[in-house]
Amino acid sequence: MTLSNRNAIFRCAMALSLAFLALCIAALPIAIPVYAEMEAEIALRPGGFFQAVLALRFEPRLLAAHVAVALAALYSLTALAFIYFFFEKTQSPEILFVAFFAASLSPEALRLALPLARAYDAPALHLLMASRAILFGRYFGLFSLFAASVHAAGYQAQQQRNAILIIVATTTFVALGMPVDTQVWDSSLAMLSGYASMFRLVEAGLFLLTAASFFIAARARGSREFVLVGAGAVLALAGRAVLLRADTWAALPIGLPLLAFGTWLVCTRLHRVYLWL
Repeated sequence: MTLSNRNAIFRCAMALSLAFLALCIAALPIAIPVYAEMEAEIALRPGGFFQAVLALRFEPRLLAAHVAVALAALYSLTALAFIYFFFEKTQSPEILFVAFFAASLSPEALRLALPLARAYDAPALHLLMASRAILFGRYFGLFSLFAASVHAAGYQAQQQRNAILIIVATTTFVALGMPVDTQVWDSSLAMLSGYASMFRLVEAGLFLLTAASFFIAARARGSREFVLVGAGAVLALAGRAVLLRADTWAALPIGLPLLAFGTWLVCTRLHRVYLWL
């Protein structure tokens, strides 16, 4: 893929992230009155170890979940702008997939379909479509960061298009095949989806494989920078897990800094590797 084509993808992704951020802001005055009613109906909270710990001390707040969604979109826009600025003239087979990972958080704004559907009495089909788009974005981001680590470990850059097609096909299969219950939601404004335990194991496996691949790249390519890239990927994935499941104010100052710092570490170290090539 040429630099001009890749940079065009970056610009399109930034525009999409900006649109999702605008949706979060525009939906806020409509959603706030709805949240007051919905909080009395909360029966489920997001899974995950960190969320379970917070649930012991903090009550869920749907407005906090709304802000978490907006911060995810803001992160996408900022991270993509950062990547575009640093890599506009620098070729790196990994950075396209890192950008895909960053962009994948902006569709989380579609979780706001839940309060908006309540406000406007929209059909359940809208919630189903939004949920599948969110699932697509989440797994597209995970597979993309894994693809970046595989490229770092030695996968040929010429096979980049094939890797993208495989990721899109796999993610589409997962998003369309996973059952979604539009009548049940948790306090992060996410619809309940099936096979949650199995896919948490898949996420954990991708987490470990991504980190391992970057560390293998450090040894195979003789560059310690990839150790820091791997550490950044671990921090970014941990922060992502916290931010995407946030339903309390306490989760926000933990998830977002981890995600942002991890992404910064990945990008700056990749830039250092490729700057003089």
